[in-house]
Amino acid sequence: MGKKTPKQALKAIARKEGKSVEEIRREIEAALRISRENPDPKIQAFWDTVPSKGAKPTPEKAIAHMAKIVENRQDKD
Repeated sequence: MGKKTPKQALKAIARKEGKSVEEIRREIEAALRISRENPDPKIQAFWDTVPSKGAKPTPEKAIAHMAKIVENRQDKD
């Protein structure tokens, strides 16, 4: 199986969970908000690395960024 775009990943999760893409986006946005509000300096340092045009990244941008991190770690193994 090839790599999925963030939008394809959201659709696949929605299908698997039996929910709409918008429901999945809302759930991810809530999880991202909780994480961004975490005062832990390591977590805040991570969020400083996440590209976003606004005050917060979209679920798609966060997914793409996290996928790059995972991919880079796998390349080093």
